[in-house]
Amino acid sequence: MAKPKTEFSVNQTIVYPSQGVGKIIDVFKREFKGEMVYHYKIYIEVSDMNVIVPVDNAKLLGIRAIVSKAEAKKALESISDDYEPPTSDWKLRYQQNLDLLKKGTVGDIAAIVRCLYHRSKVKELPILERKLYENAKTLLENEIAEAYGITPKEVEVMLHAKLEPLGLKIEKKQTFTEDEDDEDEFEEDTSSSKDNDDDDED
Repeated sequence: MAKPKTEFSVNQTIVYPSQGVGKIIDVFKREFKGEMVYHYKIYIEVSDMNVIVPVDNAKLLGIRAIVSKAEAKKALESISDDYEPPTSDWKLRYQQNLDLLKKGTVGDIAAIVRCLYHRSKVKELPILERKLYENAKTLLENEIAEAYGITPKEVEVMLHAKLEPLGLKIEKKQTFTEDEDDEDEFEEDTSSSKDNDDDDED
């Protein structure tokens, strides 16, 4: 039986929000909830793992094609745009950025990087936010690299060139009213973060 027409094809590079840039390595049929349905097999390079996703669920999960070079450039340029500083309530800030990561547009990912870099220049980020920042930064670098046809390392240099002036600007103008919540939650996160250490093991 011929494979159905799908939004993504074998060998196409895609973005899987919260997971990273991946490549469709197969489209195949197998049982799902008692029915034989088609699935994507996606290789996620950053975590070196394969993910199986029902074709019909891909859109719900936010899986999308790599953006154009023009869209990637716009996201990169947005890093140095002026914007309102993030809230000092780390729980609220974390949830807002987590929601953006789940939406997964390249503009959303750039906004997370800008927000958390901005905050890190004012006060050290709690562990969960540091992980979120690193994940978003890696995803942004990898997608822009694909769109530009260059390496993630080259994009990292470009991103640093956008972030460094922002950091200097923030250090000169400390505008936050600090609270005590970050320190308490930072210590709590140190113990709870161990729960995620084995998530990628088969």
